[in-house]
Amino acid sequence: MTRTARRTRRTLQVAGAGVAALLALSACSSSGDSSSTASDSSASGSSDRLSGTVTVFAAASLKESFTALGEEFEEQHPGTKVTFSFGGSDSLAASITGGAPADVFASASPKTMKIVTDAGDASGTPATFVRNQLEIATLPGNPDGISSLKDLTRSGLKVVLCDKEVPCGAAAQKAIDAAGLELTPVSYEQDVKSALTKVELKEADAAVVYRTDVHAAGDKVEGVDFPESANAINDYPIVQLKDTQNTEAAKAFIALVQSSAGQKVLTGAGFLKP
Repeated sequence: MTRTARRTRRTLQVAGAGVAALLALSACSSSGDSSSTASDSSASGSSDRLSGTVTVFAAASLKESFTALGEEFEEQHPGTKVTFSFGGSDSLAASITGGAPADVFASASPKTMKIVTDAGDASGTPATFVRNQLEIATLPGNPDGISSLKDLTRSGLKVVLCDKEVPCGAAAQKAIDAAGLELTPVSYEQDVKSALTKVELKEADAAVVYRTDVHAAGDKVEGVDFPESANAINDYPIVQLKDTQNTEAAKAFIALVQSSAGQKVLTGAGFLKP
């Protein structure tokens, strides 16, 4: 074989090896893209599986934070809709055991959650997702100079409490009893928002509510801490309901509430970590 022929043959061999390498590289790249696409498609498919409405019954004190989480949930899962019913936990529990359609229940106390679990209307075991502490809400600027729970017993001071059957009312009574005080409010309200509204409208001088509600009210009220509140902190449990019509979405909403993102929203609103 001539030198020129050998050179030509060697050149073709090198070129062939290069093409083979390029084809192999292309195949690996294509395989990786396919895997990535499949992974993305799988994640997208997981998100797409959630649809329809999720109905959440939640304690009134959760209104602001849960509304924000509901909006986040709908953004994460296009095609879903989160609807809420906020109110006193005892009333919500009674509605659930009475047959009201709902997918998730978030209560402001284990006692009111027990109404639902005892009736067999919960699916699984309730989990505590946050805790809440009491605070005294006064008029802006605290014109009555309220600095303690004892100050609420002053003659002529109009004080509002939550009803004793409502978690915030039960907690307030526990704190009052621990302090050895006698307190007669001008009214008992059915949920914490109603109690706070009395102060916001200047129909009351003060109310014992949750710290989170004082936080949500902004400059409409002023908050006063009191040491007895440390002995009356409420755990907030959440559970999927047995008769849910949207099991996967209900589980996903609860997962969001318990996630680090959900906890950030809740602690930002003044709730304590569980």
